[in-house]
Amino acid sequence: MSKQYLTAESVCAGHPDKLCDFIADSILDACLRKDRSSRVACEVMATGHKIIVAGEITCAKRVDIRFVVREALRDIGYNPYAFLIYVYVHKQSADIADGVDRALESRSGDTTQYSMLGAGDQGTVYGYATDETREYLPLPLVLAHGICKRVDSVRRDNVIKGIKPDGKAQVTIEYEDGKPKRVASIVVSVQHSADKDMNTLRSELISEVLHPVFKDFPFDGDTEILVNPSGRFVKGGPAADTGLTGRKLMVDTYGGLAAHGGGAFSGKDPTKVDRSGAYMARYIAKNLVWSGLAKRCEVALSYAIGKADPVAVSVNSFGTSEYSDERLCDAVKKVFCLRPAAIIDQLRLRSAIYADTAAYGHFNSVLFPWESGTDRYKELRKAVAEYDD
Repeated sequence: MSKQYLTAESVCAGHPDKLCDFIADSILDACLRKDRSSRVACEVMATGHKIIVAGEITCAKRVDIRFVVREALRDIGYNPYAFLIYVYVHKQSADIADGVDRALESRSGDTTQYSMLGAGDQGTVYGYATDETREYLPLPLVLAHGICKRVDSVRRDNVIKGIKPDGKAQVTIEYEDGKPKRVASIVVSVQHSADKDMNTLRSELISEVLHPVFKDFPFDGDTEILVNPSGRFVKGGPAADTGLTGRKLMVDTYGGLAAHGGGAFSGKDPTKVDRSGAYMARYIAKNLVWSGLAKRCEVALSYAIGKADPVAVSVNSFGTSEYSDERLCDAVKKVFCLRPAAIIDQLRLRSAIYADTAAYGHFNSVLFPWESGTDRYKELRKAVAEYDD
């Protein structure tokens, strides 16, 4: 028997980086409500009592960004009037807009469906799925997200008194022959009031957070449980740690247990393929696993700015499929249109509520359009069966 230990982390909605992601996506949502064709590349920095919003925003109607920021702060649990808000935005570059609005294929005479819209950037995006959880995500990541989501819930509902918005969690799972065997360690750090007793906090977190989250995969007497291992955590949020958009990429995706192309998601409209392409790659990977064509797999899509079709597509089944990766990849290219306009249309990305993705991962809720569908499995199975060597 071979053993390995896999670890993933998550952070609470009030973590400074996640706060910035939430603000950026709230601004994106506000723009899309005004103009479904908005182009948004919004970055946010939070430090001390300052919130700085910068980037490129092209929207047909005016959006009150400061109002959106204050509402986002209130939603997370911060005092919206304790911060000074600075806004530095301008319109998207005309050069970028021209390439996106009229793709290379269209400029070359292609009039087929979805040929007009080009990719908003270059790069490779990855999607991953595994059958080890019902979420089709790695177990350590699911449990870490569950801890942070539960911490935020008991704070909002005042189930545990004296805790504040900032916090994070980490879970290590012991695997045996590739299967989750037991919980090796749990780390939880939660911001708290100055008068909160540490023993009481530990007891409350174990009873109100850990036991509910781990009910289906319980920890045991040998599991190492660390609560606020650094000691007091009174000063938190942007007052203690500067926050930035796009600095929790592994939390947003697969916990570092699958590849990542390096592009952040939050604050970007769906013409940016580092967001929409990553959603599509995940959607494809999930369909491949759901269809029984692989037990786990990784899908990679590579794009060039201003070009509609990807320049490369690949599938890695990690040896868990009875079919070759080449055969699976061929089926993917037959079944799915991977042009940005097609992705936006199929996954309904003009009407998604992106602020909901800012915490607990972008692939952790069936309410997200790219997560709710596993509807292409029949087409995939047919395409694999009809593969011509």
